[in-house]
Amino acid sequence: MERKHSSGGRSKARDNHSIPKLELKQITKNFLISKHKTQIITASLIDSNSNHLSPGNYQNSATASAPTKQKSRDRCLFGGSSSAHYLSSLHLWLKKIMGNCFSVQCSFENFLLRGWDFIVGHANYVCKLKQTLSTLSDALQELRAQRNDVQREVDVAEQRLLKSFERVQVWLSTAETIITEAEKLVSNGPQQINNLCLGGCVSKNCLSSYKFGKQVAEMLQKISDHKSKGAFEKVAGNQPAPSVVIRPVEQPVALESTIQKAWSWIEDEDVGIIGLDGLGGVGKTTLLTKLNNKFSTTPNDFEVVIWALVSKDSSVGKIQDRIGETIGFSDGSWKKKSVDQKAVDIYRILNNKRFVVLLDDLWEWVDLKQVGMPKPNQENGSKLIFTTRSLEVCGETGARKKIKVECLEPEKAWELFQDNVGDETLNSHPDIPNLAKQVAQRCGGLPLALITTGRAMACKTTLAEWQYAIEMLKRCALPKMENEVFPLLTFSYDNLANATMKCCLLYCCLYPEDYCIPRKQLVDYWFCEGLLNEFDRISEAEMQGNNIISSLLNACLLENGGVIYGEDCVKMHDVIRDMALWITREFEATENNFFVKAGAQLFEEPDVKAWESGKRMSVMKNKIAVLKETPKCPNLRTMFLSQNKLQMISNGFFQFIPHLTVLDLSGNFGLRALPEGISQLVSLECFDLSYTGIEELPIELKALTKLKMLGLSYMRSLRKIPQHLISSFSKLQIFRMWSVRAIDNHDEDNVLKGGHEKLIEELKGLQRLNILSIEIKSVLCLERFLSFNLFRCWTRALQLEGFRESEVFNVLCLENLERIETLEFLDCFSMEEIKMEKLHTWVSSSTNYTSRFHTLSKVEITGCSKLKDETWVILAPNLRSLLVWHCIEMEEILSEEKLDEVAGVIGIPYPKLFLKLESLFLFGLPKLKSIYRDALPFLCLTRILINGCIELKKLHLNSDSAKGNLLSIKGDKFWWEEVEWEDEATRHAFLPSFEPLFVV
Repeated sequence: MERKHSSGGRSKARDNHSIPKLELKQITKNFLISKHKTQIITASLIDSNSNHLSPGNYQNSATASAPTKQKSRDRCLFGGSSSAHYLSSLHLWLKKIMGNCFSVQCSFENFLLRGWDFIVGHANYVCKLKQTLSTLSDALQELRAQRNDVQREVDVAEQRLLKSFERVQVWLSTAETIITEAEKLVSNGPQQINNLCLGGCVSKNCLSSYKFGKQVAEMLQKISDHKSKGAFEKVAGNQPAPSVVIRPVEQPVALESTIQKAWSWIEDEDVGIIGLDGLGGVGKTTLLTKLNNKFSTTPNDFEVVIWALVSKDSSVGKIQDRIGETIGFSDGSWKKKSVDQKAVDIYRILNNKRFVVLLDDLWEWVDLKQVGMPKPNQENGSKLIFTTRSLEVCGETGARKKIKVECLEPEKAWELFQDNVGDETLNSHPDIPNLAKQVAQRCGGLPLALITTGRAMACKTTLAEWQYAIEMLKRCALPKMENEVFPLLTFSYDNLANATMKCCLLYCCLYPEDYCIPRKQLVDYWFCEGLLNEFDRISEAEMQGNNIISSLLNACLLENGGVIYGEDCVKMHDVIRDMALWITREFEATENNFFVKAGAQLFEEPDVKAWESGKRMSVMKNKIAVLKETPKCPNLRTMFLSQNKLQMISNGFFQFIPHLTVLDLSGNFGLRALPEGISQLVSLECFDLSYTGIEELPIELKALTKLKMLGLSYMRSLRKIPQHLISSFSKLQIFRMWSVRAIDNHDEDNVLKGGHEKLIEELKGLQRLNILSIEIKSVLCLERFLSFNLFRCWTRALQLEGFRESEVFNVLCLENLERIETLEFLDCFSMEEIKMEKLHTWVSSSTNYTSRFHTLSKVEITGCSKLKDETWVILAPNLRSLLVWHCIEMEEILSEEKLDEVAGVIGIPYPKLFLKLESLFLFGLPKLKSIYRDALPFLCLTRILINGCIELKKLHLNSDSAKGNLLSIKGDKFWWEEVEWEDEATRHAFLPSFEPLFVV
């Protein structure tokens, strides 16, 4: 029976050749022995049946019978090789003899053909290894390029804050794995090629070459399959990460009004950068957190809100990492980039976005450009909001608006304290709430202290425990405060620029709690203590001292204490003071051993043994009447005994304190005499006797040859200063004798005799004098005073008292007092007018007619019963405080007639008035009808106090006056009801500012 075989669309009749059965058996046996010994079969067949081979058509026959997939592989692996030629011929021969001899055994024929294809395919792993390796290298390069293209698309999408699809990430991850494996195969290829011989079809290590060739073929297929899967239409979707991450608020603090103010600035297009500054633990982070969360609940146009905790030790790189986490740069490789590279990435994203960046706990200026953050402005509509403890950082970072986060008001502070103590504890005894209020008061409204102390007291349910806590807080701090609050606050202390600033801060804790410390006094004491060591003269050291105070204020370690009796003051928050005392005990004990019992309600001097070894001691503002001990204090440099009830100091009290540098006895009105032992204080440099009842300065004070500062102001009982005493203080740089009102006792050995002419002569001999506050009692004394050129640059404060012989005073005689800050006319009963007669000659030498009085900031007119106006004050453009008291003929502060005269004399209009005025006090002026003819802007006005001015019906305010200021107006309630306003809007604007002076 004849049968046709079809292959590749072509049919051929098989030849009627025959083959011996034994030979066929041998061929089949050789075929089945091993696929690695095909050359033996080939040689055997050539010897036995060479006449049956037809080399001319072996290739077509070989390819015709293979399956489609095998065809492709055979063509790739066998084209052109001599070994392949024989194998293909053998293949053809087998097909021919199979067709002739076994036409009825089709299944066996197919079995042999498929088996042969299997042999040929596996042989190709070795024979075509070199070519397949080259093909693999090309495929690998293509896969790399495709991987790079996909990754680039993903990067661009993520920069637009889109989210890449998970299948894309899986494909990229798999591609990385395949590329790594393929690279390994390619790198091992040369070694495997070297194992081949006989034209590349035989291997020295058949098994190894076979396995390797198979891996190469499989890798080619794997790459091909993976490339086909990487044809993505889109690699990311419009799925941006949430624009705001809600942050937990640990403790609710009353900040509603502050949040509203901050949010109004966020909505203001003109405001790009907002700074929130305040004391550590005051609630700045809470405020920033609430603002962050408000972006999620309040409609807004911002596309992304970024929160970054900066902290004290953060670098630009760390800030970039925290910003990067929010905008999609969270992988480890990005964090390894340089600062400049990160900046480029951050800028690329944020520059196209309307963003909000919230930086918490900023300690120093951050270069936004270096971070990569576009500067928020009106153009891009973005915002930067940050918290800091330093006002200086607000300025350096370019904050357009600043919010001072203040401590809580007493009522809110009590609520917060109650929340943390808990009702169960507060209700455990009826007396505990009152004691708890005392404890809460000690926290000074600082939220962190209220929370920490409240939690510490939450389990204290007995009166004894609360009473003990109060006593502990008076002496030192509770353990919880020392462990949790003080370490946080000491970051601000540690961050101070130098040791001088730290010493100056610790010095402030010598004053009592809530005490308003005069800035001038503080600088004087620091100077005499040697803390201001950059300069030898106080006039220069003042600059350093004021700079330190400003730095401490900006660091929120000191607070503005307002103006007390005309003096600018600072305060130290109670908790900061406790921290400072803690530092002196724990860390600075060896160098700054402080003994402080200021404001401790002491009736007797403390045990000497407790402070004998100390360096600084303060028992000011107590009720100590007698100092009878004889302390031995070899190291003591500072002693504050002010504001006690001192009446007597034993002669031996100062005998063994050889290094005492600063002694403050001020405010002891009952102290009539100094002890004899005062002369033992040979190292004393600062001696303040202001506000004491001392009647005479002993000549023994001459021993104080190092004295640099002497304060004798408001010594209303002082009768005598011996001649040649003041002039003996050759190192004296600061002399203040103000409002002494000494009675002339006609003692020739008294420099206070007459109008203080002798005192003026002695002061002339003090070549190092830099700061002078002095009272002058006669025209003759004033002329002598003004004739000495150095007084012109020394004088800071001048009081003109009496002047009974003067009806008219020409204020321009004081035009050359270059640094005068305070000018007072006191009890000049005969003075009817203060004129400016020389104004036209003065102006000819100066283009600015106010230049001579530009330092004058405070003017007081007291008891000048004939004066009718104070028009001359227009010459003081920087006037901050004006007080007019008991001038019964005063009709107007600024006279219209005189103002017109002044304008005519100088040839130019007079300036805008009272632009710098902060305080206006008018007392006992029964005829006063007007302050000025028109409403005044009063840009800086914060306090008005009016009493006994029954004819004054207008305050010369309009709706724009004192705008933005927290103005306080105090006066008689009945007078207030009669005040006439420019319009109803003005009246309503100032109604909330009024407070009755006398509450019945």
